[in-house]
Amino acid sequence: MASPKPLNPESLYRRCDPGAFDFETTAELEPFTKSVGQDRALETLEFGTGIRSEGYNLFVLGPPGIGKHEVVEKFLRARAADEPTPADCVYINNFNNPNKPRLIELPAGRGERIRADLEQLVQELRSAIPATFEGEEYQSRLHELQQEFGQRQQEAFGEIQEEADKQDIALTQSQSGFTFAPRRNGEVLRLESYRALPEDERTEIERIIEQLQERLQQVIQQMPRWRKETQSRIRELNEEMALFAVGHLLDELRTNYHDCPRIVEHLEAIQKDVIENVEAFLSQEGHGRAPEQLLNRYLANVLVDNAQQQGAPVIYHDMPTHQHLVGRIEHHVQQGALLTDFRLIRAGVLQQANGGYLILDVRKLLMQPFAWESLKRALYSSQVKTESLEQLYSLMSTVTLDPEPVPLNVKVVLLGERLLYYLLSAYDPDFLELFKVQADFEEDVARSDESTRHYAGLIGTMARQENLLALDAGGVARVIEHASRLTDDSERLTAHNRAIFDLLREAHYWASTADSDRISTEHVQQAIDHQIYRASRVRELMERAIHRGTIMIDTQGAAVGRVNGLSVIQLGGYAFGRPTRITATARLGRGNMVDIEREAKLGGNIHSKGVMILSNFLASRYAQDRPLSLSASLAFEQSYGMVDGDSASVAEFCALISVLADAPLKQSLAVTGSVNQHGQVQAVGGVNEKIEGFFDICKEQGLDGKHGVLLPAANIPHLMLRHDIVAAVREGRFHVYPLTTVDEALTLMTGVEAGARGPDGQYPADSINHRVEQRLRDLADLARRAHDDNAEGAAQRKDNGDG
Repeated sequence: MASPKPLNPESLYRRCDPGAFDFETTAELEPFTKSVGQDRALETLEFGTGIRSEGYNLFVLGPPGIGKHEVVEKFLRARAADEPTPADCVYINNFNNPNKPRLIELPAGRGERIRADLEQLVQELRSAIPATFEGEEYQSRLHELQQEFGQRQQEAFGEIQEEADKQDIALTQSQSGFTFAPRRNGEVLRLESYRALPEDERTEIERIIEQLQERLQQVIQQMPRWRKETQSRIRELNEEMALFAVGHLLDELRTNYHDCPRIVEHLEAIQKDVIENVEAFLSQEGHGRAPEQLLNRYLANVLVDNAQQQGAPVIYHDMPTHQHLVGRIEHHVQQGALLTDFRLIRAGVLQQANGGYLILDVRKLLMQPFAWESLKRALYSSQVKTESLEQLYSLMSTVTLDPEPVPLNVKVVLLGERLLYYLLSAYDPDFLELFKVQADFEEDVARSDESTRHYAGLIGTMARQENLLALDAGGVARVIEHASRLTDDSERLTAHNRAIFDLLREAHYWASTADSDRISTEHVQQAIDHQIYRASRVRELMERAIHRGTIMIDTQGAAVGRVNGLSVIQLGGYAFGRPTRITATARLGRGNMVDIEREAKLGGNIHSKGVMILSNFLASRYAQDRPLSLSASLAFEQSYGMVDGDSASVAEFCALISVLADAPLKQSLAVTGSVNQHGQVQAVGGVNEKIEGFFDICKEQGLDGKHGVLLPAANIPHLMLRHDIVAAVREGRFHVYPLTTVDEALTLMTGVEAGARGPDGQYPADSINHRVEQRLRDLADLARRAHDDNAEGAAQRKDNGDG
């Protein structure tokens, strides 16, 4: 079996040739308005916004920083511009039930107009009503009615007085009422004189007085009826005058809004209310001003004003609380009590986006109490009901309003990570009923000549958008190369616009510091280097510990059962590689493979799976016809945290085979890769960071041309290594070897041919595999002899006991 050849420098880094661009700087490029590589997402957005069936709201999937918000909002605004402008929403007083304000929908722009018209009406009523009732006509007619009532009283009392005078009876009035008394010669008789009269005369006088009292009583009893009739006529006069005062004002509004039946109905209700409450207008302490509380009921509250809106609205809200979604009802304090009315109803984003599109961040939405349920409730019912949480859950007894719901016709677009989409799909049965369209954004795009040109245009547009210096062709090429590194794939370009924006801003800073008029390759490289420098404190601490021998890593010589594995540490947005010593031991046993990390509960499930695959592969290859009489252990030395992943399984295999074959492993090499049950090496992640991490350690200790890294051949397209590593490979001071099988790894690591089974089913003598098979056969024989000796000893003990 031939040993794999090291990769050539061109395989380690895919350059972008600045000469392929036909511009000197990005200032020459036209603005790039397309979204690179997001065709699937854009077609989904086109479908999701075009279909108007119920439940076809959208969920846009993708990690943060990929530009979802910008792409979605740009698409929606372009589409919304050609759609009709939605109606205005206006709340008015419900005169029959003030706690249930009525909703009126008007063509865009007419909401503010009716508000202004009703406000003008109220202003005119403030002066028109007092002026009418203070006018000469009203005062004259009121005086006539009052005079008529007084005259009627006087005539009735006059008739009684006249009859009493004929009978020589006096009618007097005191604080206690009316009194009749006999009279002689114009003088009221004194009591002594009256008693001195003959009895017949006294009897006649008493009869006459009794008759007069009956007539007086009849008149007095009629007086409330006369007063009531007068008051009724005064009320009719007031209503007539009130109608006169407001009628011509309302007639003009009725004409202007004849095509809005609800407005005309409201105007009729205002007229009726003014007439019914006219006395309240007149009882304001003689100030001649109508009560504000009554007049405020005639106003309008414009909940949503689309007068300035061109097309359908597109709204993004970054704090989607319950009240911000469905609106709120404000209160004001009056004499220690919380009061409200229809004028204090405020719109939420659902009402504001009605007839258009509402964009929400799903993570922020789910973090707000009750907001998710409120959104689902509105979408299910196709209406927005404005109510507070206190009202919804009966937490307060304060009098509040129950306004008429707003009919809802809105497309909700949620932005979020894939994990949130899958969790909602799994645990919320309503989710897929309401959000039937998923627009999945690509995280990277294919790197081709066409996409590279598009990416260059995108870079130029980003720089222009941020008012940055233009990039020359070399600067653009370096950004594109870094875009491939961000994806860990030389054949792809990252779609994370935020990372590219940040790189351009920082490159602009370094170019400005150097007084350059453009961003060049060195400025982009300086920005990349400084990003790494800012985040590399922990990496430097670990490298220092290795150089000082605190963490034991050898890069020279060879050792049995010891191999340099490679791992990746992710700290925030920065990842770096770290070599780790992996050791193995083996002895006679019963086929147990001890994973020390798992036993110490420091190994994850995937790592444990890799060890189990390794154990089964070992048994199937070397012990098909005999028991695997082996007890082995594997450990990550000086590892005190969690270990997960199967990328160390090739290294673990090499360490274990080294022990069994007694074959030293080269410490100048490090290995990464996953192994399957057939001995094939599988791709792993983080290969660039792993190679760079081991290279830095070797460089510090001195490169001698023997150092290198073994990695799966499937990872070759993922290589975008640092320039200093590519240069070291080109100079022959460092090597990168591709692996397809574990046998290739054994050959490279030991310097001895691994060996393949011949036609006779045997491995070549002195090959690594032959040594392992022979060692396992010897262990099996030892186990069998030990078993036989134990069985013979047990039999002898039994015989002695029987004797």
